[in-house]
Amino acid sequence: MKEQDNKHRDTTRLVHVREVPLGGGAPVAVQSMNMTDTRDIPATRAQIAALADCGCEIARVAIPDLEAALALREICRDTPIPVVADIHFDYRLALESIRNGAHKIRINPGNIGDKDRVREVALAAKEHGIPIRVGVNSGSLSQKMLDLHGGVNRQSMVESALENIRMLEDNGFEDIVVSLKASDPLLMIESYRLLAGRTRYPLHLGVTEAGTPYEGSIRSAVGIGTLLAEGIGDTIRVSLTGQPEEEVRAAYAILKALRLRVRGPELISCPTCGRTQVDLIRVAAEVEQRLKSEKRNIRVAVMGCAVNGPGEAREADIGIAGGKGEFLLFSKGHILRKVNEKDAVEELFREIDRMEENAR
Repeated sequence: MKEQDNKHRDTTRLVHVREVPLGGGAPVAVQSMNMTDTRDIPATRAQIAALADCGCEIARVAIPDLEAALALREICRDTPIPVVADIHFDYRLALESIRNGAHKIRINPGNIGDKDRVREVALAAKEHGIPIRVGVNSGSLSQKMLDLHGGVNRQSMVESALENIRMLEDNGFEDIVVSLKASDPLLMIESYRLLAGRTRYPLHLGVTEAGTPYEGSIRSAVGIGTLLAEGIGDTIRVSLTGQPEEEVRAAYAILKALRLRVRGPELISCPTCGRTQVDLIRVAAEVEQRLKSEKRNIRVAVMGCAVNGPGEAREADIGIAGGKGEFLLFSKGHILRKVNEKDAVEELFREIDRMEENAR
């Protein structure tokens, strides 16, 4: 890992999306995007509230037309987390979104018109004190960039971003966040690495069109996780073909794996083997499901046998390790008692509740 990569997150420009800091060494922020029709104000507000409840810190909504932009006035009123307006092609939608209370806008300056239009958007954002995300996507690079750099590659991605950044800087605007998204995790990694050496604006990481919750979480973990481990990235969105709450859970799982953010429970479970004499797969799945509603920062272990139990999972706050039709209930490597297999999950959560009561 290069030394300058380690320092990038700490040295990026600090930008605020309402009360959420991005860059400047602030904690990596978690984002998602609404699935609702933005013109449906009650549904959009409800989904933003649901995202906030599961830990999302910034929500993005699509602005396909004027009605959606005007809806932001009501949507952004007293919203629990800041709202980003996602704009494509029409600079007038960006202006209306800003006027109607968007806390940040996402644009590609290269596809919203000439320099005068970009200038209008930059001046409006500056007047209202909100940042702009320059959103570069591998699927929508200009023909000029493709011709100059030989197609879609890290050079055309980065040069496209820098060109768009300069368009905003030429108008005295510097509250900028940058993303370079691709569906190919390797291209995404290479592009962000190159950009990190050429700018100090906060970077929004993501693998776009990553896929279903299973496939997409893996691809996102590879792309986002690699860069975060190198000290690159100030905010993330895991893009999944699924409910946005799944994106938030996956994002926190990536951050927890790298010890960058700890929110809610962490489940440790071992693979099965010939020593296992309990239905470990069923038990682990049941524990995982019940932990989805748990908000306490707790590390829980579900282990297959005593060999891989209290010893290998000694750092777990609480756990169970299988025997023959029974489990050992343990905490921090110390055995508490034996419980029947059929009662193991209930006993585990009863002990979690007891630990919480003792901690008060």
